[in-house]
Amino acid sequence: MTQAHATHDHAHAFAGPDHDHHACARDVIARAERLCAARGARLTEIRRRVLEALAADHAPAGAYEVIERLAKDGERRPAPITVYRALDFLLAHGFAHRIESRNAFVACSHDHGPDARQPVVFLICERCGAVGEAATPKLGAALDELTRAAGFRPRAPVIEIAGDCAHCRAAEGAHED
Repeated sequence: MTQAHATHDHAHAFAGPDHDHHACARDVIARAERLCAARGARLTEIRRRVLEALAADHAPAGAYEVIERLAKDGERRPAPITVYRALDFLLAHGFAHRIESRNAFVACSHDHGPDARQPVVFLICERCGAVGEAATPKLGAALDELTRAAGFRPRAPVIEIAGDCAHCRAAEGAHED
């Protein structure tokens, strides 16, 4: 796992255009294998394949897109219920996240558990579709204060912010010359 992923470095919320995506995807699978072994959970073949399909891209994928990715190499198309069950497992163990506004899923490359109290902030690029994941203890503390004052106990604090990633903005700037 890269240092940027381990520390939630905001400057690296989005993978650079020159990053080694295959290494990134391997890190996601290795993390899932390690945590499953530690937790006594099973990363079955279908769960692994669904996670690999999600890790193949930094853009969120819907369940039917995952099915299409799995069937690309001439393999038999898995039943939707099979993919949904695998996604449920990946979500429950913190190996994937659901992007509510897109009704889609993205592989998680951060070391936080599914029960983490710190909110997950998804930065969604409206141009390239990539999703960055960021977190900061200050935001978590502010949300804790806000929810406590309201007498509310959050179950899954998730924030989605749409906009333009630095890479797309830089590419736009390069074309303006």
